[in-house]
Amino acid sequence: MPEMTLQVRWPDGILRQYYSPSLVLHDHLAPGTYRVDDFTTRACAGLREAGERVKATFGFACTSAAASSEAIVNDSRRHPASAEVVVVTMYPPLTEPSRETARQAQGAS
Repeated sequence: MPEMTLQVRWPDGILRQYYSPSLVLHDHLAPGTYRVDDFTTRACAGLREAGERVKATFGFACTSAAASSEAIVNDSRRHPASAEVVVVTMYPPLTEPSRETARQAQGAS
């Protein structure tokens, strides 16, 4: 299963990197700016889906996906929900954004 990392710049300027065991995070996020509450909801949904894919494939939960989700929630608590967080990079990138991510990014702008 391909894995990926997500690099985020929080409103206080701190850069953090988070791990996902699946590229499915691309269906929930794209590089760009999000409100903290929106980013947290999307990232945690993507990581939950990634963890479910690991469980379906290997028969056990992915503790790394759960840890990333927990870290994002903890980091988000340091900022107002309406502050802006930037998804700096998603690696590896998709060659083309998924239709769902493109639609969501247009709605977030």
